[in-house]
Amino acid sequence: MIKKWIYFLGLTLIITIVSSGFKENEAKQFGKIEGFHLAKDEITNYTVPTIDETAKVNLTFPFTGKSYTGFKQAVAVKESQGLYKIVNRYGYMGKYQFGKSTLRALGIKDTKEFLNNPKMQERAFKALLSKNKWELRKEIHRFEGQVVKGITITESGLLAAAHLAGAGSVKSFLKSNGNKGFRDGFGTSLKSYIKRFGGYDTSGIVANPAPKVKL
Repeated sequence: MIKKWIYFLGLTLIITIVSSGFKENEAKQFGKIEGFHLAKDEITNYTVPTIDETAKVNLTFPFTGKSYTGFKQAVAVKESQGLYKIVNRYGYMGKYQFGKSTLRALGIKDTKEFLNNPKMQERAFKALLSKNKWELRKEIHRFEGQVVKGITITESGLLAAAHLAGAGSVKSFLKSNGNKGFRDGFGTSLKSYIKRFGGYDTSGIVANPAPKVKL
């Protein structure tokens, strides 16, 4: 009996020593990582927004969608990044990149005044849309909704393409079923404009064969 008692006592002591040694080494190992333990007297608090606080957050972003304003902004960003006073290396001017001959046709002769007059530029853009809508009135009626070269034809797409390449080039593109294209000096294609600016609301533009910008 004494031998058994000594055996179990010795076994218990060995297990106790081994366990305590492991815990001490483990504590030393993890104690080196200062950011991953808390002292006994430290308290952690976690806070998240309440439902009411979350509801008070109001983020407002300008959204013009497919409106006429959205159309103008999209064309302006593509043409000039929306800059009124820019002139490119080919001499095209302003936010919508007008050539001198186009400006003269709209009744604008002073290009310096044009570059420094945002209102004039906005009126010129709308006037040119009116002219192109008149020039393309038959094509808009005939082709709107049809698919040419994989692109759905819309009024706004045709007007944007006419701004890039002229109404004559748009007519040639449609009559040739998309086989006669056009690219400007930067490599921008008429086809890409029809696609990129399709589906905007330009119904408020009144077709006019000879619009003039009132100064």
